[in-house]
Amino acid sequence: MHTVFSKENFHSICELLSEKDETLKAIIDEYGLPPMWTRPAIFQSLILTILEQQVSLASAYSAFKKLKEKVGFVTPKKILALTDAELKACYFSRQKIIYARALATAIITKKLNLKKLALLTDEEIRSELKKIKGIGDWTVDVYLMHALQRSDLFPLGDIALINSLKHVKQLLPKTTKEEMLAIAESWRPYRTVASMILWHAYIQRKGIKVYS
Repeated sequence: MHTVFSKENFHSICELLSEKDETLKAIIDEYGLPPMWTRPAIFQSLILTILEQQVSLASAYSAFKKLKEKVGFVTPKKILALTDAELKACYFSRQKIIYARALATAIITKKLNLKKLALLTDEEIRSELKKIKGIGDWTVDVYLMHALQRSDLFPLGDIALINSLKHVKQLLPKTTKEEMLAIAESWRPYRTVASMILWHAYIQRKGIKVYS
């Protein structure tokens, strides 16, 4: 059974985590409660997440904005109707053109049904999404956390999250993923919300602009 967070319980989960962990409490005391970063569980959100792979939030958002200016609401049919040149003009890399088309094709051919996907467990969703070229663990984690509001994800592939954890916990640069997972263990079943608190600290500390 999966657990989810919502507007109704998000702040109480933050408070529960701050009672469990002094570091998380210190972040909330300094920067306030984090925003509840969510997205609709739709194709357009997955395209944005693909654009966010391994680039800054600002560059991903500028590509997404350009795409929306070109096609409006982003659908699989609209993605498949665009030429390589048109997608490149929306700042898609060659690889991300392939990934976006693979995702659009999976939905049009009914290999992937996002509404049915939402009914599955986290691991079943991971298995289904990773069948699509260009979708790996990080993209699945972001979709589970932000679109499906699953409460217990801790994406070790997210550099900002790892850097924030190392900073607030004063960890050595060589700290292993296993050691970081062990720290996060005490935050179960709300590791997603703990991640949002850590992202909040990173964003505030670095003065990063976050786009909705």
